[in-house]
Amino acid sequence: MPAATRRYCRGSAKADRPLNTAAIALCASVVVGALSAALTLISPRQARPVVAGGGTMITGSAAVITGAAALAGQSFSVTWDMVLPLAGIAFALDPMGGLFVCVTGAVAAVAGLYAIGYSSPSGGVIHAALPLFVVTMVLVPIASSVSTLLLCWELMALTSLLLVLAEHQQRTEVRSAALWYAAMTHMGFVAILIGLLIFAATAGGESFAMLRTHNVEPFAGGLIFTMTLVGFASKAGIVPLHAWLPRAHPEAPSHVSALMSAAMVSLGVYGLVRIGFDLLSGGPAWWWLLVLALGAVSAIYGILQAAMDADMKRLLGNSTSENMGLVLIGIGAAGLFASAGHHRLAGLALAAALLHVVNHAAFKTLLFLAAGSVLRGTATRDLDALGGLRTTMPATSAFFGLGALAASALPPGTAFVSEWLLLQALIHGLPTSGIATAVAMPLAVAAVALTAGLAVATFVKAFGVGFLARPRSSAAANASESPPVMQVAMGLAGIACVVLALMPTVVLPAVGAASTYGTPAEASMVNIDLTAVTGSLSPLFIGVALVLGAVVVIGALRAVTTHRVRRAARLWDCGAGPLSSRMEYTATSFAEPLQRVFDNVVQPETDIDVSHYDETSYLVRAVEYRRRVPDRIERRLYGPALAALRRAGRASQWLATGSVHRYLGFGFITLCVALALLVIL
Repeated sequence: MPAATRRYCRGSAKADRPLNTAAIALCASVVVGALSAALTLISPRQARPVVAGGGTMITGSAAVITGAAALAGQSFSVTWDMVLPLAGIAFALDPMGGLFVCVTGAVAAVAGLYAIGYSSPSGGVIHAALPLFVVTMVLVPIASSVSTLLLCWELMALTSLLLVLAEHQQRTEVRSAALWYAAMTHMGFVAILIGLLIFAATAGGESFAMLRTHNVEPFAGGLIFTMTLVGFASKAGIVPLHAWLPRAHPEAPSHVSALMSAAMVSLGVYGLVRIGFDLLSGGPAWWWLLVLALGAVSAIYGILQAAMDADMKRLLGNSTSENMGLVLIGIGAAGLFASAGHHRLAGLALAAALLHVVNHAAFKTLLFLAAGSVLRGTATRDLDALGGLRTTMPATSAFFGLGALAASALPPGTAFVSEWLLLQALIHGLPTSGIATAVAMPLAVAAVALTAGLAVATFVKAFGVGFLARPRSSAAANASESPPVMQVAMGLAGIACVVLALMPTVVLPAVGAASTYGTPAEASMVNIDLTAVTGSLSPLFIGVALVLGAVVVIGALRAVTTHRVRRAARLWDCGAGPLSSRMEYTATSFAEPLQRVFDNVVQPETDIDVSHYDETSYLVRAVEYRRRVPDRIERRLYGPALAALRRAGRASQWLATGSVHRYLGFGFITLCVALALLVIL
């Protein structure tokens, strides 16, 4: 811990120095979150969304102040020895944790405002879990000991599980999604637990200050990094540990989906950066090659699944796997460069990854909130049943379109700058030393480029099919716009997307402060000048140029056609009559060409049912075509594993005989084996 870090209290809640802005704001965030949860439990049913949403909004706003103060240079630490037996709890705030606290708080503030207008049939406990979920997420990045991190991580998992179960009485799919989420998140927790316990045992203490100064043996370091990578990657939704994500995100309330996808999964990235770069001080190249490979596979596979999907929220969930994969590509590249001694390139790659975390939080919040508005107005998430929402839900359509542009990595989109920085790091990393790096960098560049192209196709499909053309169902034709408070929340997220797209220089210095290797660029109000490599970018000028170009083209077209006489006429229909909504592209048909290209990867399942009239088999009554794109990794990996567990469960039924004597014998044998292992080891 740096000497400038303040220690306010130890063993009690009494501060020995005046608190700074970061500490005061953090205390306010935690206290308001706890109080709003308690008030929600005793509030009338009609007031619960207002109390929980308002408390969440204030909790998140205070967390933003905390994170901003940390990024500005403030820090603090606090320890209570008597809270947890043998360990206590310890918190410390530094710029790295401050960045993730700020991101979490910003998403929570917008989601809390949205929750005030979002009608939900949930009970008081579910509403009360919302501000508590935010509090636990805020505490994770400032935990400064193994016990504290594990405690906050588990509390975050439990509160988010309650929120996933919010609508379990309305849909049976919610229970299955919650079961998958509970199993995957606790498997990840066990992996993190094993890795950090090994780390603490070898270091002789559990505080991050002790872990940071301990020199880990290569074998132990590899084991610690691998186990924690498994746990944090599962929380981030990285393939092949992603199975919970496209299930839980669609079934949770939309503001909860935004919190989970834009904030909670980012904490998996935080854990990997904290352990890999801070506590373990980097590591051998194979660590980061593994991270880079997982990121590339997750990015490509996630966006492919999103491109094939017709469920709006499931599509966004798979997109989260894609974006977290891009982040891991940046982290893996940073580790590779650092292991080769190229710290400036490492700083550029890590800054690109952290900036993409910020950008992803902004546009994924907007997209999930807009998807929730569509779900509220139409009662469906199926893109094949939507269409025509541009006229019935104009504000939601505009916000979703803005989010789709932001996620498409096209200028002037929000994701464009961070992916440009990532490509700069990867491309300039080609001549670095090492065969592994020389092979990995071109493959990483190809993965990023392919992912960007598929992302454009995916969000063109989502916006074009879901919001334009004609409605394909009565629900879409009769959709109603969301309440003003929900529109304001979407507007705030949209403003964040625009600011990050046109003026990323506002946050780039903060991202550099949070990075282990410093700021990789000199940022003015309009220009980003890279210092690690030769490169410059002005997103604001690009945006202005595109707007001016569009204005010139539209003006020229209007000038040419001003003197022509206009008359209304029906479009040419080949003599088949007026076009209907059945003749439009659906999400399934739009994705069909991509599905053909990647047929060997996605392996779709098709089924055709032909029914005939009872009188004769020569006359066809109906033809039904169904196509399903299953998760191939889930089927090949989790299917056999679950089948083996079921067989093991059935085979072990003889153990549960009801005999107390047999159970005591089992316990005695287990104890003897454990003692023998302790003696041997």
